[in-house]
Amino acid sequence: MPTNKSLKLLAPWKQLKSNTKDWDSASAEKLGAMLICGHLIREFEKTTLNLASKGLVHGPAHSSIGQEGGAIGSISSLKMGDMVSGSHRGHHQFIAKSLYHSVSEWGAPGSSLPDAVYDILKNTLAEIMGLAPGYCNGRGGSMHLRWDEVGMLGTNAIVGGGTPLAAGTAWSCKRAGTDNVVINYFGDGAANIGSVLETFNLAAAWKLPLCFFVENNQFAVSTSVAEVTGDSRLSARGPGFNIPSWQVDGMDPLAVALAMEEALKHMRAGKGPTLVEAIVYREFHHSGGLPGSAFRYRSKEEEAEWKERDPLECLAREMVSREVTTTEKIESLKSAAQEIMVRIADDLTVKNGANLSIKPELWPKKEFCNFGIRGNLSELEGTRCEELAAYSKPLKEVKFAEAASQVMLRRMEKDESIIVMGEDVHRLGGGTNGVTKGIPERFPDRILGTPISENAFVGLGGGMAMDGRFKPVVELMYADFFWVAADQIFNQVAKARHMYGGNLEVPIVIRTKIAMGTGYGSQHSIDPAGAFAMSPGLRIVAPSNPFDYVGLMNSALACKDPVIVLEHVDLYNSLGNIPVEDLDYFIPLGKAAVAKPGEKVTILSYLSMVKHSIDAVEALGLDAEVIDLRSLDRAGLDWDTIGESIRKTNNVLIVEQGTLGNSYGTMLGDEIQRRYFDWLDQPVQRVHGAEGWPSVSKVLESAANADIDDIKAKLSEMMQTITSL
Repeated sequence: MPTNKSLKLLAPWKQLKSNTKDWDSASAEKLGAMLICGHLIREFEKTTLNLASKGLVHGPAHSSIGQEGGAIGSISSLKMGDMVSGSHRGHHQFIAKSLYHSVSEWGAPGSSLPDAVYDILKNTLAEIMGLAPGYCNGRGGSMHLRWDEVGMLGTNAIVGGGTPLAAGTAWSCKRAGTDNVVINYFGDGAANIGSVLETFNLAAAWKLPLCFFVENNQFAVSTSVAEVTGDSRLSARGPGFNIPSWQVDGMDPLAVALAMEEALKHMRAGKGPTLVEAIVYREFHHSGGLPGSAFRYRSKEEEAEWKERDPLECLAREMVSREVTTTEKIESLKSAAQEIMVRIADDLTVKNGANLSIKPELWPKKEFCNFGIRGNLSELEGTRCEELAAYSKPLKEVKFAEAASQVMLRRMEKDESIIVMGEDVHRLGGGTNGVTKGIPERFPDRILGTPISENAFVGLGGGMAMDGRFKPVVELMYADFFWVAADQIFNQVAKARHMYGGNLEVPIVIRTKIAMGTGYGSQHSIDPAGAFAMSPGLRIVAPSNPFDYVGLMNSALACKDPVIVLEHVDLYNSLGNIPVEDLDYFIPLGKAAVAKPGEKVTILSYLSMVKHSIDAVEALGLDAEVIDLRSLDRAGLDWDTIGESIRKTNNVLIVEQGTLGNSYGTMLGDEIQRRYFDWLDQPVQRVHGAEGWPSVSKVLESAANADIDDIKAKLSEMMQTITSL
């Protein structure tokens, strides 16, 4: 018979309950502040639901009524430098953090409300209603609330989407030498999300000061936790990642505060992350002002039982019984909270007879729609720009990968904020392709080998970038892995600046390689340029030679927007010239290069296909102009250079290696024909791969990818048309 031995978890897991002594020893100021804040949240939410019922809140209104205990209890113990982030149901957390940060003295319940209250609640409601005075200028609405000044990092409409970002801020807090912490609030649904569990592991491995705060309100839209979870005690997830965890009654604000105080002590001591599960109950349905029983997934009896445990009533009873306050003062507080919300609603709306509408002057201007998709690149003004063709100082021949590692070392020497991270980047003598060579030896504390969890570490990099104290350079080993981290790249990093009002900077560089022709098959061989070009918040650069790599990487690292740097495996061992001593020049984002001048055909290409295009032209003896696009995002396309060439040649060929379905040329060709139709002697022609993905089979892989023979064939076909004109 085998021998069985019970194993013990490394991290503690406990249930915390408050008792009479805890209430007796709690300060009147702390209890009073929680009560005031709670009633302000409650009346705010009632007003929001009322306006939503009148059609004045466009989109969902995820009420936190019934869940206030989790927010006021946890946030009451935070310091000014601590930060929080939340989920789609985050009004209570946003308001609590904003109020606690802005109010220095609360006064007793029933006394006049602090001066900051009106503006905070008005601007929050304006944001939820989509109005210009809101914290995100009406862009964020109910689910995307951010206010940097008070440490509110943003609520997030993607379930679990904000958790990796919170880890990035927590990393920055730790690296900066502070004892500040980050609280990431999410619901029971997010406890099953991969990016959340990935972040549990990463935060534990790196001992980040991050509290995972689970508001377990026991339902998704209508599905109960017990239906979809093996263990509905969600705090059980923490110890499996060596994260100390607490389960607490979220309807008891003091118990929440006590649990948070223990968690804060652990995190401020540098011991790593914590998890707090607060059992709460939302009074209404997922969105709107109807109870869950109206949709028949909860009973009226169940709702009534939970309503008896209302966190604000719990707090009031305990305070009154200890003569900390009186019933009359609490009623006065409720009235004051109601009155301030009536004032705010009146200030945002106008009555037209029996109807209520939003004051027209409060709407954002329509032209604001496109503001802040990306920055204006003013941060690159005054930089010294160079081109290889005009560079007059001594040059040396190096491999592409060597140029990449040298410029990264140079920038890390000059800028202590740059942090490199990715899978195996700190090993193998420079990662899997030598691009991080020398960094582990020179900057061992600034290169982070990550677990295989792309959503977590890309999101962590995004959080670092939005925090602003450090500049992350994240490597994804293969371009296909972008889709593993798709939420963090497309929903978070790419949208953050625009979504949160247009002024947030997101200075992150994400590097990856295109590995066509290596035999790694369908899941390691794509060219992602076409997909990325459809996400307007991203800048994309694609250097085809070592000199350009240096200049473009310098620009990418100086840019305040997220920049994707595409590298091709065929180029890593290719040779090219870079300056002997100068690695500080820039190549502007949005500037193409004429790689070979010509008169008859304009060839537009990037990465390794630039050289293949030149070789094809020379082999055929054609007078064609080859343009290296270098910047591939819509905002980065150099229409001056492209247009000048098209007006000269009147014929265009777009050359790329990748598959038809993922083609970058689809977008580019359409745009060219819209801009230059009158200048074209024939439709825009394209060279691209097959419809099928590259396979491991060498023959099938060759068939899937475009090559020099495809370029020659298309050019010959085009020349026949040109000759016949």
